[in-house]
Amino acid sequence: MISIDSIEPSWKDSIYRQREEMARMLREPLALLASKCIPVWDDRDRLNEVLLEGFSSIPYCTYLYVVNTHGVQISDHISHAGLIPEHYHLNRAERPYMKEAMPAWGFLLSDGYVNQEEHWPSITALQVVVSDAGTLGNLGADFDLRSLPVTSALYQEPSNWRQVKGDPAIRGNLFQQTRTESPMDRNIQNALSILEELLTERGIFQCQIHFSSSQATIWTIDDPLRYRILDQEVLQDTDICLLYPSRPYPADAAIPRDKITRILDSMQSLRIVDTTIYLRTASINIFNGMVSLTFSCDGSHYMRFDEFLAKGPAFWSGVPA
Repeated sequence: MISIDSIEPSWKDSIYRQREEMARMLREPLALLASKCIPVWDDRDRLNEVLLEGFSSIPYCTYLYVVNTHGVQISDHISHAGLIPEHYHLNRAERPYMKEAMPAWGFLLSDGYVNQEEHWPSITALQVVVSDAGTLGNLGADFDLRSLPVTSALYQEPSNWRQVKGDPAIRGNLFQQTRTESPMDRNIQNALSILEELLTERGIFQCQIHFSSSQATIWTIDDPLRYRILDQEVLQDTDICLLYPSRPYPADAAIPRDKITRILDSMQSLRIVDTTIYLRTASINIFNGMVSLTFSCDGSHYMRFDEFLAKGPAFWSGVPA
């Protein structure tokens, strides 16, 4: 039985947790500030004073303002720099966050959107302002997503098998094309032997192989933020291995060292198994344990290495072994 705690969260789960933490952080201070706006609601200057005084109580806030029930701003914009009067009487009714349904509890944390003025990703919190006479409007707080802390755990790429369909035009003409032998195809055993050496002995942790264009892109443990391109000339010269210092195979790699050869051999088989449906590009990342495959139909697959090795060439091409 699989524990719920062991299930990897999706990117949507991670976003939900981040938003939940933000809402918990913002709801109480916004509700308190909204209550202070009620006695001065119809006085622009006094309303601005209340917002200026309360601005520091709203963590990470970029702009603070108040709108009436028609979505028209009845205060100035409040920022770290002070008052921004040109936003007074701005109609915000058509802004995306104003069109979202307000929850019954009177607090809304909007979906992310691109800010109209600065054109940066933003999010808005709205707090309903209610007096004894009824609803007066909303207190709004805008946040620059770049300024917000990430409180949830770093999103982990899931390891389940995923298939992504490519360009429909390529799929539509699939059976009108045939594989053309590339320079890498003519030198494939030597090229893959070089890549195997780099992956297992020379500190390369990710490799993307472009069979059709005869090149490979690699990332090294020693310099992980930059990629290097090995063209067809490089992939014919075994001496290229001398440029990368010997490194022990990482103990925390998800792909065992002795599986690299089988993975590369399987990719080679998929390249030549059929002249119509064949492998165009493939990648290996030894730390997340994943391989990717992009075929001539422009469809891509992402899966764990052991799941990949469990499938034979016939599975992909439909051609009996």
